[in-house]
Amino acid sequence: MKPFLTWSKEASTRFPNLLVCTGVIERARVERRTREIEILKQSITAKMRQNHKVELLKDNSTVRAYRDLYWSLDIDPTKTRPSGEALLRRVLHGNDIPNISNVVDAYNLASLETIIPLSGFDRDLVSPPLEIRLSNEKDEFKGIGMDKLVKLSEKILLVADKKQILCIYPYRDADATKITEKTKNVMIIGYGAPSISKDQLIDAVKKALTYIERIAGGKKETVNVFQSSQ
Repeated sequence: MKPFLTWSKEASTRFPNLLVCTGVIERARVERRTREIEILKQSITAKMRQNHKVELLKDNSTVRAYRDLYWSLDIDPTKTRPSGEALLRRVLHGNDIPNISNVVDAYNLASLETIIPLSGFDRDLVSPPLEIRLSNEKDEFKGIGMDKLVKLSEKILLVADKKQILCIYPYRDADATKITEKTKNVMIIGYGAPSISKDQLIDAVKKALTYIERIAGGKKETVNVFQSSQ
C-alpha cells in the first residue's frame, strides 16, 4: 500500500530528517461560535499569559526552532511569524485568537499552547497521497484570504496532493481545502522543524484532535508521523 504522505527526493535532500504529523477526526460538527469553545479559549489564553512573557519569546526553544526553519526557507520570521508564535504573541499582547469556527479555533488553541504550527483541512476535499516537495515554474497557489491565484517562486517547500497544493510549508493554507461549516471530516497536519521532537509533534496534533472532539464531537483516527529520508 502506498504511504499516505511521501517526500520528494529533492525536498528530502534539502531538509533531511524533517518530520510532519497527521491526524484525522471524522464526523465533527463545525459551527461559527459555541459556548464550549469560548470557555476553552479563556482557560488556555489565561494559562499562556501566566506562563510566558512576550519579551522572552525569542529565547524559547520551540520559537527558536521555527525561526531557524523560516530563515532556511528564505522567510523572515520577524515579518512573517510562525503561526504558533504569532498566536502566542497575539495573546500576550492582550488580544484573543481570531474567531473563525469552533473547529478552527480548537486547533489554533492547540497551536497556541504547544507553539507548533498546525493546519486544518477538509479531509473530503483532499486527494491522497500527499507529497512534500519543492515548487516548480508551473505551480500556482491561492491561499486563504487571497483574491486570486499567484504564481509561486521556485524551490518553495510545499504540501500537495494529487490535484493541488494544500499548503506552503508551514504557514499558508489553500483556500480550496479549508474547513467550512459544510466540513464533516477534518485532517490536521503538524509541521516539524529541526530540533522539534517527534513527541512534540504528536502531542500537538493529538491535542488539536482532542480539543476538536471535545468542542465539535466526532471520532479521532490514527495519528501518523512521516520523516524525510536522511
